[in-house]
Amino acid sequence: MRFNFDLTESNPNSSSRKSLTPKEDIQWVPLQNHPLFASSDEDTAPRSPSNLLAWDCASRFYYWDSNLRCLHRISIRLGDPEPSSVLAASLSKVLQTDAEINFEVNKISINRNGSAMVLSGTNGLCVMYLYGRSFGKDNAIVCRTVSIGSQIYFNESNVIRTRRVSWHPYSDAHLGILSSDSVFRLFDLSSDVLKPEQEYYLQPVEPGRSRNAASICPVDFSFGGDHLWDRFSVFLLFSDGSVYILCPIVPFGSVHKWESVLEIYSDAETFGLKSANPVAVNNSNRAISWLEATFPELAHESKEGGLSTLKAHPYAVFDASLCLQGPLRKVHHGGEDEDPAVSVAECEGRAISFLYDLASKDSILVTAWSGGQMQIDALADEIQPVWMVGSPPRLRVNSQDHIIGLAMLCESISGELPVVKLDQPHDNTVWLGHPPPLLRLAIVDLALPRKTESGSYISMFVDPVMPERIYSVHDGGIDSIVLHFLPFTSQSGGKDEMVRTPSVHPVLSTCQVENSTPSPLCGFIALSDSFGYSWIAVITSNQECVVLEMRTLNLLLPVHVDMEKKSETVEEWTNRNPPDIISKELLIGPKVVLVPQGSPNLRSVAADSIEGRSTLHQYLNLFHENYVEYAHKVYFELEHHGPRLKRIIDDQHARLGEAQEKLSKVRRKQSGLEDRINNAMHQHNLLEQRLHCLKNLPGAHKKPLSKAEREFKSELDHFTGVGLDALRTSIDTLRARLRRFTQSSKGDVANQQMKIGGRNYALDAQILQLKSSIAKLSLLNSENTKKVKLVESVLKNQESSR
Repeated sequence: MRFNFDLTESNPNSSSRKSLTPKEDIQWVPLQNHPLFASSDEDTAPRSPSNLLAWDCASRFYYWDSNLRCLHRISIRLGDPEPSSVLAASLSKVLQTDAEINFEVNKISINRNGSAMVLSGTNGLCVMYLYGRSFGKDNAIVCRTVSIGSQIYFNESNVIRTRRVSWHPYSDAHLGILSSDSVFRLFDLSSDVLKPEQEYYLQPVEPGRSRNAASICPVDFSFGGDHLWDRFSVFLLFSDGSVYILCPIVPFGSVHKWESVLEIYSDAETFGLKSANPVAVNNSNRAISWLEATFPELAHESKEGGLSTLKAHPYAVFDASLCLQGPLRKVHHGGEDEDPAVSVAECEGRAISFLYDLASKDSILVTAWSGGQMQIDALADEIQPVWMVGSPPRLRVNSQDHIIGLAMLCESISGELPVVKLDQPHDNTVWLGHPPPLLRLAIVDLALPRKTESGSYISMFVDPVMPERIYSVHDGGIDSIVLHFLPFTSQSGGKDEMVRTPSVHPVLSTCQVENSTPSPLCGFIALSDSFGYSWIAVITSNQECVVLEMRTLNLLLPVHVDMEKKSETVEEWTNRNPPDIISKELLIGPKVVLVPQGSPNLRSVAADSIEGRSTLHQYLNLFHENYVEYAHKVYFELEHHGPRLKRIIDDQHARLGEAQEKLSKVRRKQSGLEDRINNAMHQHNLLEQRLHCLKNLPGAHKKPLSKAEREFKSELDHFTGVGLDALRTSIDTLRARLRRFTQSSKGDVANQQMKIGGRNYALDAQILQLKSSIAKLSLLNSENTKKVKLVESVLKNQESSR
């Protein structure tokens, strides 16, 4: 970034520059025990959803203090000295703005190199430069702070509000802003903080063709990741849940990797120019021309050149504007007969936030709804750039005729989009200008309590170590959603695994007691180190810090559970495997040894003869082996197992005593149970009598609503929760545009009258045209106001009839 800052210190007595990093003698404490995060009884949570934490992906941790209206910078150490520890320097630096912040800050965000911090709120937006500062009072650091787009946003003459503010992932100076007037702007803070570098006016439907106001009300956006044309894409979410894509959008002067741009260039040449479809050839030619003009090194350098990065040059197609691709539809199976033009909301409420996640080879799109659901989809095809020929952009050039800014109207393709099916060949869809379809992975219901009419607000973050894990932060706490199945990643890896639904794990709950009101979180950030360890840091409403280590090992491994195998009871296991009190060898008895066959005249042999003595000795040896040794084994086993048998018998007696005691208790409580059963039967009879009396009331015979009445009621409820707010926002935006247009036109007319005094006839015609346009806009506003009053009267009548 090119900034001109005063690097001198304001204190003249300081002889040397003060160190900005903690010294070695500073005490290191766990981050959750830092003195800055001392728990207090005072609730410091902002009124709207907020995130007051930031991290520069290195060693600096930032926290915005809403009470003191200052920024705290803490030096941290990850995984030192223990791999799972997060230590922080006990002393922190205080960074103050040089201009007064007269709005409530709800979110802070730091850029890629850690040089600037965006402070955004519902009534203000400014950037705070963290370098080039001077030391103020109490050793605080005073930082230069400027407002962004003050002539467009949060002006007294208009009511345009920012919907989402985000740094561009491939630039340190570009900031993307989506506002309530359906315009996406890209500011280059290194050149101009008042005028945007690029403006894209979003027109998702043709004028007069919108069926509801929610379809033209944008709520969130996200930049794409490092995957082909996703790098130059912006994903836009509207209040009705529809998702659109703008491609290509590249910040002027941003730096990109040579390999990434060359991969996009080769893809356009391989699959576009060699296609048999002339439409695909024309689209790919236009994309290649845009790449060669934006990155001139592609045309001058060889494809094996030694460049490592490419710088984007300002360029715009002079006869065409970007097409607003969408709304993105679900991919259809071969047997489905659904109408792709009919969009049915599968979730409750309205869409409130959006997240783009690049997990290996899959582009994941996550939409959060106010009803507490999260809709998870994957892009089923690659993104290609699409232009609308015949709609030239407006360019802003300098004295050397170099482009310094552009603005264009982005419209969607009129007419019905073709149905994309899973079994459709790839050649029938590539480079034809169709938006990529969505492959539905899951719809996750977080089961959040709906205690407000506006529903719940859900913000989402991606785990920095494992992109398959997504954190959802809401009023009830934090949940972790792990994606176990990625379609293209599994297909490219040769895995033939079954589709597994995502797993949801609660990480942190802000409800201390069941059925209690949850306290919202003031900040959330995900930390990680180079060794694969990750943590999450959370700031509660009472300024308490919580640090949790997140495990990533074995989260994606499948768990095989045998659903058919039944667990055995203790009795069955005991009967099948009885305890070995006496060995089976003794229970079988002594071994049977065959007596050796003697001579036929053995009876006539004398016992005291040599042959008789030999025979007796042989029989005695056999008897000793079989019976005497067996008798010794039996004696030893009985003597050894005697105490064990005694313990078993005593245990059986104790269990028998306990069973008898329980039986006696049951006998004593039997009378009480009978009384309770009689009381329950009596209460049941009373309830039946009351129900019979209620059935005789006149309101009980009221007929239920018909199907048409139920559909009309659901439409009214949806319009009350979603369409009415969007319609009011659209009316305010139109009034703001009309006010700005009339003021600018009056100034232009006055200047022209001063310069050209004799050409009043042209000015009169222009004034008449402006008056007619203002009259049409006023008529449109009056009609919208009448519709709103009519809907409100219907709702009041419906409530009174209840």
